[in-house]
Amino acid sequence: MKIVVVDDEALLVKGIRFNLQNEGYEVLTGSNGLEAVELARDPEVGLMILDVMMPEMDGLTACTKIREFSQVPIIMLTAKTEDMDKLMGFDHGADDYLTKPFNILELKARIRALLRRAGNQGREAQKRNYLTGGNIKLDLDARNAYKNGELADLTAKEFDVIEFLMRNPNRVYSREALLDTIWAYEYRSDIRTVDVHIRRLREKLEGVSDKWSLKTVWGVGYKFESEEDE
Repeated sequence: MKIVVVDDEALLVKGIRFNLQNEGYEVLTGSNGLEAVELARDPEVGLMILDVMMPEMDGLTACTKIREFSQVPIIMLTAKTEDMDKLMGFDHGADDYLTKPFNILELKARIRALLRRAGNQGREAQKRNYLTGGNIKLDLDARNAYKNGELADLTAKEFDVIEFLMRNPNRVYSREALLDTIWAYEYRSDIRTVDVHIRRLREKLEGVSDKWSLKTVWGVGYKFESEEDE
């Protein structure tokens, strides 16, 4: 389970990270709202802790942007004690609110409570079949593809191609093999259809910082190359 902690108070972040790591959580950290939004795109993040007052982008704005693509539980931290400030946090999509200074035991208790609630709400979703490679996640039941948590508009055959290659990472398949497996000889007379689908998948899914790629092995074929599986 990954937990994100974002606050511009480095000492506070260090203390929270130490305590949560002792509880067995993997902790990702940041110091401003922009970093929080990017960290939220990791599909393995299970909960976020955000400070309200931060440079670059404040926590409330970051929370609103995160809610555009994720329902990850969010705890807001603030030095303000007014009820109106808390209500603003909830209006921006926060699930809980903790006023500084706080007891670390209370923070842990709130984390456990939110994770239990999220687990109950997401139990049905957890039954779905997913396939993940780098920042790409495939929902095999709904046949949807997501890049950095955002839905990618793939055709049925494009989904079939990326699913097949992701199920067999770092293994090279010839164009003929892909045609036989995915198209079942439907386009046997035009082998270029494989090249077209690979090109479209690259346009829709690949990015400069991705830890995977649809690799061309010249004279042989294609493979889904992932650093995670090397």
